[in-house]
Amino acid sequence: MSGDRVAVVTGASRGAGKGIALALGQPGATVYVTGRTRREGDSPLPGTVFATAEEINRRGGTGIPVVCDHRDDAQVAALFERVGADHGRLDILVNNAFIVPDRLAAKGPFWTKPLALQEMFEVGLRSSYVSSYYGAPLLVRTGGGLLVNTSSFGGTCYMHGPAYGAVKAAVDKMAHDMAVDLKPFDVAAVSIWMGLLRTERTEAALKAFPERYGKLTEMAESPEFTGRVIAALAGHADRMRWSGRVLVGAEVGKDLGVVDVDGTSPTSHRAFLGDPVEFSDSVVD
Repeated sequence: MSGDRVAVVTGASRGAGKGIALALGQPGATVYVTGRTRREGDSPLPGTVFATAEEINRRGGTGIPVVCDHRDDAQVAALFERVGADHGRLDILVNNAFIVPDRLAAKGPFWTKPLALQEMFEVGLRSSYVSSYYGAPLLVRTGGGLLVNTSSFGGTCYMHGPAYGAVKAAVDKMAHDMAVDLKPFDVAAVSIWMGLLRTERTEAALKAFPERYGKLTEMAESPEFTGRVIAALAGHADRMRWSGRVLVGAEVGKDLGVVDVDGTSPTSHRAFLGDPVEFSDSVVD
């Protein structure tokens, strides 16, 4: 894919979304960065949509910050109307917006945790569908593009309980089914399982509980690694062969010769967390 590509990365104030946006923001590329955080201090964790966009600019790309609450369909529609008005096309859409409710990772059965964990169904699952709904016409108009849902091994193994698992399993299946609809237009759709990421949230946990989480740093990958994998997939001449699949980012990175920011190759967690789902090829209209 050419360097002048246009991308949208949702949920990119910090974390995985920020890393993906930075990796896609190569010279000549335009990356729309969405998120709710306008100013430092609005969130307990550092990062804003404006800071991410500014870093993209420093790297030679064009970062465009868009304050957007992905629970509000009108704001999402306006985002893609703006992209269409500005460029008339879209090459890459990364659905990464997600909400992390309090006590998500708390120990105990789901009924002892807050009912608010269902907020992930709104920002995580539903938000991915809505962004795809409004972004697909631009991807189809362009052709040759890529739609990505970010996901995790929680799609098949028990991870943080049934609410989190339901969201990850659903966005995986969503990418598969969207791939069926997008195939005639030469647009690929995949779900990418990320490993443990060295995000602002993870770093805070490591600092607070070094004895509990310290050893995990050895297997963590940077938030930019997934973005590098996405860039490689988007630019691959045979990218449609991955369409409709649930991909382990570390494995695809190794296949495509993608390394992390420190030059290392992240390790797949398949051996102890499980295999990605393989969906049926059957199509029932």
